[in-house]
Amino acid sequence: MADEKKAVLNEVENSEYKISEQCLIRRDKLKNLQDEGRNPYLITKFNQEVYSEELKKKYAGLANEEESGDKFTIAGRLMSKRVMGKASFAHLRDYKGDIQLYVTRDNLGVDSYADFKKLDIGDIIGVYGEVFRTKTGELSVRAEKLTLLSKSIRPLPEKFHGLTDVEQRYRQRYVDLIMNPDVKDTFIKRSMIMKEIRAYLDEKGYLEVETPILTPFEIGASARPFTTHHNTLDMDMVLRIETELYLKRLIVGGIDRVYEIGRIFRNEGMDPKHNPEFTSIELYQAYTNLGGMMDLVEELFKRLADNVCGTRKINYQGIDIDLDNWQRLTMIEAVKKYSGVDFAEVKTDEEAIALAKEHHVELPDQLTRGNILAEFFDAFVEDKLIQPTFIYDYPVEISPLAKRKPDDPEYTERFEFFINCTEYGNAFSELNDPIDQRGRFERQVAARKAVEPEAKCQVDYDFVNALEYGMPPTGGLGIGIDRTVMLLTNSASIRDVILFPTMKPLDAPKAKRFCVCPRCGYKGEAEYDNVCPKCGFISDDD
Repeated sequence: MADEKKAVLNEVENSEYKISEQCLIRRDKLKNLQDEGRNPYLITKFNQEVYSEELKKKYAGLANEEESGDKFTIAGRLMSKRVMGKASFAHLRDYKGDIQLYVTRDNLGVDSYADFKKLDIGDIIGVYGEVFRTKTGELSVRAEKLTLLSKSIRPLPEKFHGLTDVEQRYRQRYVDLIMNPDVKDTFIKRSMIMKEIRAYLDEKGYLEVETPILTPFEIGASARPFTTHHNTLDMDMVLRIETELYLKRLIVGGIDRVYEIGRIFRNEGMDPKHNPEFTSIELYQAYTNLGGMMDLVEELFKRLADNVCGTRKINYQGIDIDLDNWQRLTMIEAVKKYSGVDFAEVKTDEEAIALAKEHHVELPDQLTRGNILAEFFDAFVEDKLIQPTFIYDYPVEISPLAKRKPDDPEYTERFEFFINCTEYGNAFSELNDPIDQRGRFERQVAARKAVEPEAKCQVDYDFVNALEYGMPPTGGLGIGIDRTVMLLTNSASIRDVILFPTMKPLDAPKAKRFCVCPRCGYKGEAEYDNVCPKCGFISDDD
């Protein structure tokens, strides 16, 4: 046996992971089973009749020490085992929860009981037996037959809680899901949220579609794309940074209500609210405007709160949020409210520049009144918007796809909505004037190339061509799904709601520096990707 262990160690010596003594012991057990013709990996099917939660609901009224008389077959992962001579207790965890097993030599048989005692925590087993309640009140299954369905040759961690090794949680989500039922609940709720969004829109007559993820060129937007190369066509392509332009082509084509839920890719920074790939929903409705989109947002979030959280008054990271009440402010009103500066009285770019300097507001690359108003909003307003708030009437300079206000063409019919100082969505009365759209696109690309001469962005003239066929008045809306899930599951980081978040390779060089975590107060060294080693908070502070 020692020679076999040595052979195994030699086999994995150059592998990417270490093999422990516990792993070797488990491999020995597996080999013995295989030598005996009982290889668990050869089992292809098992009759799992019920889940633990279903049994707990069905037999909730069973009294202590009462037997149900009913027998079932269950399956799951062995999470604990307490051997006491001829009788043992164990816990099995399946998809919907945990249930106790009562295993005795008399019920199982001498040989099978001996096999049970050789099982390891983490093994996947099937159990047949009667449901009863113990004298201490725990619903249990008295095992009459037990089958090893899959051998766990790597031991589960003894302590695998959210704040002990957050990086391992994200890198090995499969272990995180095994050990932390709350994590599984988060992703079950994520699925519920997606279903509710689809159900709401489907009820309103929207059509769900899919548009290209690989696009032929980079548009002039500020978001940076990921690039790739199509070998067959011998052309560079980019991963989409939005779904908007394709969806609005469908509005032109006569599909009056359309939406897409899908992955978006932006080659930008990472922090608790940003991941390079994320999920959004964009929807467009002909013959409505931003007012219709505001009403839709309110209805949708109230429905999500009702059906996912059971209440419209939720708590997010210690802050009470009332999703039943939404405030509506223009950007000028909001800036005046929180900074005291009334941009309705500002008539020239020069006045705006002087106000920015006076109030120590960072000057944008383009020194226009509209751009400076947006900087004032960032500096004074966004961190005050705790309760649900719509901010509308955005400057035209920062809204290249929104329709101008008929009575004030320097501003657009655009809104963003904020909850807990975070932007959750963006909506427009969509621009359908092809001449205006072409001019804005061309100015956007020119402005980008003035700052980045090497930029490869282009005007999407095919989209302009589509508009020239005529697009009806249209309301459009985009919502960040990941942030919505964070809010409704009380998750602090976007990594907590993405099953497999983007991570730096383990072998990447990691410089360290002293830091102070703004969330948990940790003081000490942290790696240069700004992840707190104590609580996992990802700082966007450079």
